[in-house]
Amino acid sequence: MEAFLHEFLMNSSVFLSLLVLIVSLFTLSKGADWLVDSAVALSLKWGMPKMIIGATIVSLGTTLPEASVSTLAAIKGNAELALGNAIGSIIADTALIIGLAAMLGTVPVDKRLIRRQGTVQFAAALLLTVVSLPFFSPGQEGKIYQWMGWGFVMLLACYLYVSFRWAKDAMDSSPAEENTGVEKNDDTEQKPLWMLLLLLVTGIAVVVLSSKVLIPAVEVSALKIGIPQSIIAATLVAFGTSVPELVTAITAVRKGHGELAAGNIIGADILNVLFVLGVAAAVTPAGIRVPIGFYYLQFPTMVLVLGIFRFCSTRKNSVITRLQGFVLFAFYTIYVILNFALRNTVHY
Repeated sequence: MEAFLHEFLMNSSVFLSLLVLIVSLFTLSKGADWLVDSAVALSLKWGMPKMIIGATIVSLGTTLPEASVSTLAAIKGNAELALGNAIGSIIADTALIIGLAAMLGTVPVDKRLIRRQGTVQFAAALLLTVVSLPFFSPGQEGKIYQWMGWGFVMLLACYLYVSFRWAKDAMDSSPAEENTGVEKNDDTEQKPLWMLLLLLVTGIAVVVLSSKVLIPAVEVSALKIGIPQSIIAATLVAFGTSVPELVTAITAVRKGHGELAAGNIIGADILNVLFVLGVAAAVTPAGIRVPIGFYYLQFPTMVLVLGIFRFCSTRKNSVITRLQGFVLFAFYTIYVILNFALRNTVHY
């Protein structure tokens, strides 16, 4: 689809490329509105904390682009793309997206859920780092073997099961208004469950598909305006797979549901390891090669960013502040600069 769209836009006028860009931005915004509204409505109807909804249902939907890209790349023999995609998405989700969301509005966190989901988030990243070390091939590049991929997939099933058990415990222990932080309204109570689920699925589909259209439209428009291809590749293309999480997070914050944004990012980070990378490794008999350069920048950055996020989200005020958001955003900026600075000295 993306290749066809790219070719179509390249053969079209600048006006048409810009028109497609504007329309995709509009549909992306509307899809995010539907996604956030339906997720909040479901949390009210089920009495489930919005962070849990964000960390499971919403994050599963917004992580599908990474999963599809990584799995297809692995099947075609380019499994290393899955590793870079997963780690890069974790860093972008946690530092860039949470940073921007906190700078734009309030991102409250539930300490009990952070202790649970946040622990799984950090543990998944540490597990990925450990299994990527060259224990089985000393002095050489590391490798994520196929059996490790199946192990990740089994851990994914356990994570989803435990998450919904935690959600059930929260529903049983507190009324819906206390868990979600907002009161029910007549519109929410009148909408049947099937309509809310349909709206949620539609919102996810519109966000994902609009993202798929937006990136080629921006890329082609930039080329036609005169922006160099190298700059486009290093920015827009690398950033593209995180657009669903970004738009969902900003929309959630704008609507006053910052905890949904936090839950979405935590869940997306977990799924990038257990789902995206797990499935990619599971379908790769030869395993996924881990370039030496990842040990110098990618893995340390991932662990450090998650450590900063965990520190910020466990403070007494239960809110990720604008200052903390700025620190995360600045850290992501430094990470991007280092990638450019070290691209010729670190072996990938």
